[in-house]
Amino acid sequence: MKYIAPNWLPGGNLQTIWPALVSVRSLMQTRPTTYQRVRWTTPDSDFVDVDYAYNGEDMPTIGLDDTPPDPKRKKRPLLALFHGLEGSSASHYALAFAEVARQYGWDYAVPHFRGCSGEINRAPRAYHSGDYEEIGWMLGQLQAAHAQAGGGPLLAVGISLGGNALMRWAQEAGDSASRVVAAVAAVCSPLDLTASGHAIGQGFNRLIYTRMFLNTMKPKAIARLHLNPGLFDGKALLASQDLYAFDNVFTAPLHGFKNTEDYWQRASAKPHMQCIKLPALALNAINDPFIPAYSLPRAGEVGRYVTLWHTAHGGHVGYPQGRFPANVLAMPEAVTAWLAGHIQSSPPTR
Repeated sequence: MKYIAPNWLPGGNLQTIWPALVSVRSLMQTRPTTYQRVRWTTPDSDFVDVDYAYNGEDMPTIGLDDTPPDPKRKKRPLLALFHGLEGSSASHYALAFAEVARQYGWDYAVPHFRGCSGEINRAPRAYHSGDYEEIGWMLGQLQAAHAQAGGGPLLAVGISLGGNALMRWAQEAGDSASRVVAAVAAVCSPLDLTASGHAIGQGFNRLIYTRMFLNTMKPKAIARLHLNPGLFDGKALLASQDLYAFDNVFTAPLHGFKNTEDYWQRASAKPHMQCIKLPALALNAINDPFIPAYSLPRAGEVGRYVTLWHTAHGGHVGYPQGRFPANVLAMPEAVTAWLAGHIQSSPPTR
């Protein structure tokens, strides 16, 4: 990916914060995305909410057992996006990918990790950076529903946390992954969770990003505790001031890890990048505020199916482009073009 940041937005922090707060507003005004929501029942009797965008058409809702194949779909691909920590289908990057999918004439879906769709889930679990089993179940549901409705191949992109979890799924699935999706991409993902976890807990990152995440994560965790009394130590959770402490009280024990160190080590995708057996793209910016450049995988650390894009600028899932107030389409356009190169698909219509 060739990317040049605007001169008036220097540095990783500005390139991270500005697109999320300002640039996306113009996109929402000029190309608003309308989603149709489907609720799936999970194997543990909980639920997952999925937001679909059908290329601007009023299509039958994918996911219903009685949805007949629709010849109008013309085997359109489905692009699935797995959001980042505390993200959703309303995140700036999700809306940007929705617009690019529309330009390609693809269907688009954003499965929400548990607790991120606006309603607290019932089961005593949430989501985490290495949640490959949940990713695998979601991809299976998406593939089956899309095929049932007459659609074409499935492609998947994961943002930040969602990208690491998607890569972990590809690693665990091995040769079988290509029977589910045609290609995957991880964008600005903390593939080395230990390095990123410590980086986000220091200095400016701790003051801004850590505080922002904990402001939503703590209330959700406490709400889950009310539904499941005794699930974890509520006082210890409220006292946590960084993700390390939060993960030690909540994320790690709820999802089968001994502690934060065990979670960050076992959930990281970087040590297993040679196990991926389908086309996979990992895109990271060198100036990402909380993913240290030294922690990014290098060519000798990945298998032949993996493509690495390391850009000098872009921030964390920012990549603003153009004149004030900038747009957020540069990165989604590049990533989607790479994904499209692994299927036979029509070029985008603008």
